Amino acid sequence: MTGSELRERFAASLMPNYGVPRIALTLGRGCEVYDVDGRQYLDLIAGIAVSSLGHGHPALVKAVAHQAATLAHTSNLFVHEREVELAERLVSLLGGDAKVFFANSGTEANEAALKLVKRAAGPGRHYFVAAGKGFHGRTSGSLALTGKDAIREPFGPFGMDVRFVPHGDLDALREAVDTSCVAVFVEATQGEAGVVPAPEGHLAGVREICDATGAAFVLDEIQSGIGRTGAWFAHQSAGVRPDVLTLAKGLGGGLPIGACVGFGRYADAFHKGDHGSTFGGNPIACAAALAVLDTIEAEDLLAHTTVMGELLAERLDAIDHPLLAGQRGSGLWRALMLTGPHAAHVEEQAAVRGFLVNAVAPDTIRIAPPLVITPEQIGVFIEALPTVLDAAEAAAIKENQS
Repeated sequence: MTGSELRERFAASLMPNYGVPRIALTLGRGCEVYDVDGRQYLDLIAGIAVSSLGHGHPALVKAVAHQAATLAHTSNLFVHEREVELAERLVSLLGGDAKVFFANSGTEANEAALKLVKRAAGPGRHYFVAAGKGFHGRTSGSLALTGKDAIREPFGPFGMDVRFVPHGDLDALREAVDTSCVAVFVEATQGEAGVVPAPEGHLAGVREICDATGAAFVLDEIQSGIGRTGAWFAHQSAGVRPDVLTLAKGLGGGLPIGACVGFGRYADAFHKGDHGSTFGGNPIACAAALAVLDTIEAEDLLAHTTVMGELLAERLDAIDHPLLAGQRGSGLWRALMLTGPHAAHVEEQAAVRGFLVNAVAPDTIRIAPPLVITPEQIGVFIEALPTVLDAAEAAAIKENQS
């Protein structure tokens, strides 16, 4: 079957919310993937920062296959070893008095966090604060906290009072948060806004404001967690601990899993029956996550991510091209900042030359490769990037002339 045939079937049978993707993938090996027509690509987006170990990593394959053959599903009516082991492992990595709730995705992790802080809130607390241009998910509660008007407003009202402040603006946050605030939801770096880090010291400032007012500090590390920035969790580099932490994406290495972690009094804020998930914490997803954590540790991928991220940033900074304004980010989570709204052309021209990147905003390309990417693979991309930018610039000129 050809890619065009598969895309036709996709269009005929799936809802149109994604449009019809240009590329139909069929195989992955390490940091490389192949489409149904046999073309090879260097995967520099990793399923949106999900495939931490790349594709087909032996440790992940072995863990998933063994667990599927042993016990695939239990529901939440029974205890199983992998779920307990994974929760213990996360608590150990995070340190302190924490407990975990497992879900299936990032938006579900944030929904759990939303209910958790509501349950823990004292009387008189009735509103939430989140960051403009932030992204916390597509389900109703998470969407209410998402500061992107285009995707939020068509689905309101949400039945909850959410007040937005500019990302990284501590003065605006201080003005917005008082003793009536239930919680502040933030990302250490805004992923869907274009890998936009908060200013130095921002998380410490959020912690201080929440401590002063009694509001819960909820940190969304769905993209930044599990080694993406070169640390297990981005907040550890900042020396700050939130009250509630949400995780997903890279945790499962390609298997669907999310986690909501409560610290201190938030660890036990849920009462029996307050929340649940039929599939959350299922044995296969937990086995996959344990394999991811084991492999990151065994292969020293935190240090590798730091070194590869610095190499990528250094090589990007050395490129002088009229379409490239610079780069930002940390670890293996970077954005190419463009001088105009040409990201779609860059994404398309990169794919033509065998590189998968993501036009996350009109003037921004997101790069989030598997954590196992090599210096040689980074070099191949950097060598090709000026040609990609030339082709994108030519495509933009042609489009403007037509």
